[in-house]
Amino acid sequence: MSGAERRLAVEHWLLSATADRDQVRQEWKTDGVALLRCGGIFGAVRISAAAAGISEPQESSAYLLQALLGGPVLVDQTTLRYYLLVGSTTGLREQCEQGRDDAEVMGSGHYLGVPALGATTPARRSYWCVKIGCVGDLVDAKVSQLATTGRYRLAGRQFHG
Repeated sequence: MSGAERRLAVEHWLLSATADRDQVRQEWKTDGVALLRCGGIFGAVRISAAAAGISEPQESSAYLLQALLGGPVLVDQTTLRYYLLVGSTTGLREQCEQGRDDAEVMGSGHYLGVPALGATTPARRSYWCVKIGCVGDLVDAKVSQLATTGRYRLAGRQFHG
């Protein structure tokens, strides 16, 4: 499968999270981002940069790719929040049920501003800092481990000044 074919397949997969595919395509074209429904083909985990252990946003892609062992992640540069695409049942798992201000599971009833697939650099407010590799590519559910490690790293930096 060529890169263009893979990208088209991923786009069609993402579009299955909306009732109005034409509107989403138009929003991606004009605004660079469109709202997609969580809880069907994917859920998301919203995590702050601090909770993820990210102190240098320009290094976030490499760090998240290594820490999560793959899976798509988008970032909103205005809020410094990262959104990890996960399975739609992640929120039902015990490890993700504990609510915190710096990490939240987004499942049914939530909508996520998803950037166009070509938005892969910090030139836009929201972009893919870890690209979707293929249809159904999701982050492993060990997101709580990332948050625990990130909080530990943050606490260590605060303690050591």
